[in-house]
Amino acid sequence: MSIRKTRTVRNREQYGQLVELLRELRLRAGLRQTDLASRLNHPQSFISKYESGERSLDIFELRLVCRALGLSLSDFIGMLEERIKDKSLDET
Repeated sequence: MSIRKTRTVRNREQYGQLVELLRELRLRAGLRQTDLASRLNHPQSFISKYESGERSLDIFELRLVCRALGLSLSDFIGMLEERIKDKSLDET
């Protein structure tokens, strides 16, 4: 497998972890997709599409989603780093 292909697969896996964490945080907050969408002034399909991986979030959208979930982007990144680190330790 080429280096580029390996990087793409790893990025996809890590983005999947990002989306999984966002979904878990939404559920932990007791929010439905429609609730979060209302907070963001977006349609429910916006949430559904990024949670399913059909759509990617840019950094500015990610910041807004984090704020709507009641946490800072830096706190979210810390949580994501731990998750990615733990996952990579499992793979060794």
